[in-house]
Formats: sequence, C-alpha cells, structure tokens
Amino acid sequence: MALVTTPAVVLQTYRYSETSKVVRLATRELGVQSAMAKGVLRPKSPFGAGLELLSEGMAQLYFRETRELHTLGAFDVLDLRRDLAADVGRFAGATALAEVMLKMAPPAPLPLAYDTLTGALDALAVAPPDAIDAAGVRGMWLLLGVLGFEPSLATCVRDGAAIVDGTDPVAFSVADGGVACSNCTPSPPLSRLPRQAYRDLLALNDARADLPRLDAPHAAAHRRLVARFVRHHFAETGALSALDFWERHAWTPTPSTPAPSAAS
Repeated sequence: MALVTTPAVVLQTYRYSETSKVVRLATRELGVQSAMAKGVLRPKSPFGAGLELLSEGMAQLYFRETRELHTLGAFDVLDLRRDLAADVGRFAGATALAEVMLKMAPPAPLPLAYDTLTGALDALAVAPPDAIDAAGVRGMWLLLGVLGFEPSLATCVRDGAAIVDGTDPVAFSVADGGVACSNCTPSPPLSRLPRQAYRDLLALNDARADLPRLDAPHAAAHRRLVARFVRHHFAETGALSALDFWERHAWTPTPSTPAPSAAS
C-alpha cells in the first residue's frame, strides 16, 4: 500500500456509518477514485468541513491498485469553492461538470482532465452574470474533449471535407459526433445550426477564444445540444440528474411563450 499525495476535487460524498463517509474524488495523479474518510462525522475530525462538494485540496490516499476503495488519510483544503454555491446557476453548471467527471473519467492518471475540470470551475466562479451559461457550456465541451469525445467541428465528420464559412445552416449529428457537410447525410439525432450558432459552438470549444455572448434562448439551445451529446455517448452511465437540472434551468421561471432556439 502506497501513500499518495495528490491534488483532488470532491465530486461526491455519502454516509457510510455513524462516523465515516465514502468520498469520490477527482485526483490529478490517480484519476477518479473512491476513498473512506474514517471519523469525518465526529465533531473533532481532522477533516473538518473540508470534504464539501466541489472543494479542492491536497489529498493523502493510502492507495492499493487491487482495491476499488482506498483510505483517505488527510485532505488539506485549498479552495472550498463556496462562491459557486452562492449562485444557483454557477452551482448547477459546476455540479453538472462534476457529474460528468465522476461518471466518465477513468480511475487512472489523466492530469489534463483534472486541469480542465478545475479550470472550468474557476471560470464559472468569476464569469459575469450574463456569461455563466456560456462558461458552463464551454467547460462541458472542453471536458468532453479531453475525455476522448471532442466533436468534429471544422471538418465533416463523415468525409473530412472542410466546413466553409457561409450563410447556410450547418448540420450537427450527435450520433456521428460532429458536423456534416452538405454532401453527406448525417445520422439522427440531428440539429441544424444557424451560422451564428455554429460560430458560437466553435468558440465554445476553443479555450483561447472569447466567450460568445449568448442571450437566454441561445444559451438554452447550447445547453440542450451538449446535454444531448453527453446522454447519447454515455447512456450506459445511467441517470444524470445534475446535467438534467442544469440543462433545464429548473430554478428559473418557465416563460409563458417559448422562445425560439438557435441549436434545437
């Protein structure tokens, strides 16, 4: 059994006994791992309040490769990320990202996925109110990309032809994993993106680009698109309740007249 010290983010916790919890951690050195936090529910636990959802710290894991449940020796908090919990929209986007990481990242070293997750959480924390949705959608697309599911956007997913800038809508096939040119017939489920929605999608998948300015209907359309993409490619993972909540903006009133969507 090795003692491994690694940066980690709390993705999930649940009670195991009167005094202990099982925590699911995204770690930079070991991927997603489960660990027993013994005595964490005792009043004088050395873990304190550190093991909150989305908190980040340095975890000490007593790790054995042949086990699925390890022992958490310590968790030194670096950032509780309580600023995310202060705003429902930020928190919804952050928990959707955590859920995707939890269910889709491997229990193996994948530092880029860890860095992408923490970068997305940081971006959500500082995004202006009118850019929270765009920050969440970008974080989701970037995380999917480093997990091996980057959509093909610049070239046709079927024949490799370049998608030229123009005025015609661009077909996006969730099943095929990207856009299709006018000469190909993409597989359903299918979205036809107006050119501005397509340009926004390109920017949302490029960490170096400025975040596109999305009004409420277009932000909702982009949330739906990435959520459909996740569900199609990870259907075997079961229910994705945090993703559902974030996609639907369930905390906001439903308008009496549905607004038109850009990428529905």
